[in-house]
Amino acid sequence: MVNIVILVFVGGALGAMLREFTMLMVPKLADNFPLDILVANLVAAFLLGLVTALHHRQVVSDDAEMLVGTGIGGGLSTFSSFVYGAVVLMWASTASAIVASVYVVISLVLGYIAVAVGLKLDGQGSV
Repeated sequence: MVNIVILVFVGGALGAMLREFTMLMVPKLADNFPLDILVANLVAAFLLGLVTALHHRQVVSDDAEMLVGTGIGGGLSTFSSFVYGAVVLMWASTASAIVASVYVVISLVLGYIAVAVGLKLDGQGSV
């Protein structure tokens, strides 16, 4: 149990640092579109899909799945920032409500695709 807590703690710290680096490196778009948050969440979704598929195939251990899937993925993804970004877009102007809706749909659709691609990249083609 202690090992799991440590793995999640260390992974969460690494994921949070990766999220901050992503936020600094990804350019801001017009209309305050939160591309940085979208990228961070998509990378986290992909990593979760990939490590889950590899774990199901017993290529990575339970500990590796905890470190990457729960720790790094949890620290890197940011649901609160995702929702905040949508609200900021929505409140900016009437036209921004459309942009906010597009952002939410894009995040969900691409997030689904990122997890699916990660699950398929284990070399077996299915979970």
